[in-house]
Amino acid sequence: MNSFKDVFNKKAFIAFITAGDPNIEATELFIDKMIEAGTSLIEIGIPFSDPIAEGSVITKADIRALASGTTTDKIFSMLKNVRIKHPDFPMVFMTYLNPVFSYGYDRFFKKAKELNMLGIIIPDLPIEEKDEVAIVAKKYDQEVISLIAPTSDDRIEKIAKKSNGFIYLVSSMGVTGMRNEFNVDLEKMVNEIRRHTNTKVAIGFGISNPEQAKKMASISDGVIVGSAIVKKVEEYGINAANYIYDFCKSIVDAIN
Repeated sequence: MNSFKDVFNKKAFIAFITAGDPNIEATELFIDKMIEAGTSLIEIGIPFSDPIAEGSVITKADIRALASGTTTDKIFSMLKNVRIKHPDFPMVFMTYLNPVFSYGYDRFFKKAKELNMLGIIIPDLPIEEKDEVAIVAKKYDQEVISLIAPTSDDRIEKIAKKSNGFIYLVSSMGVTGMRNEFNVDLEKMVNEIRRHTNTKVAIGFGISNPEQAKKMASISDGVIVGSAIVKKVEEYGINAANYIYDFCKSIVDAIN
């Protein structure tokens, strides 16, 4: 088990956590609990000082993580420990282009392969520039996950046809964060994407409770939740593990 095919063998729950918030040791415990709860895939967020796609919850998490001394190398070391316990659990990185570029594409993806990661999501990487990253990633069996937003319009076909792993369908205009309602015809967007590719589609941005997750999963291949999980860390700090478990379990139960 460690492929995107395994992730989507049923409705997928993809969960995000900011590595290093409130510290790197707590992140390892949080990951254990997310796996225990039945999560399908975990996005490991590498904190960045200018996360332009993030709302206040994840932005503050990035600030806390960086303040605790989190570095990309420390995240890699933590994931080595995770792999001792969960050698084949599906995980991807999520971060911005600058940390990957600064680390060096070849060096970064070589480490990712050593950690048995599946790939990376880079919100500020436009489709026109994807190849310069994807060519190096592919060398190490890593996929660069594409995002499609409500503003993608006539670019949907282009993005869909170049997609790998899964497509991250952004549910709303604006930045990440918990929302009470969604004003985009997401079912129409999913159908349009499926006209151009067989790549699985997961919906993210704003999903914050089991009811929303169930609705989104009914029209797609899975759901992605980030801010609602990170909010638990904000509220409970190093004691958030059981709260994260309960929340993730509630999403898993709702969509399957």
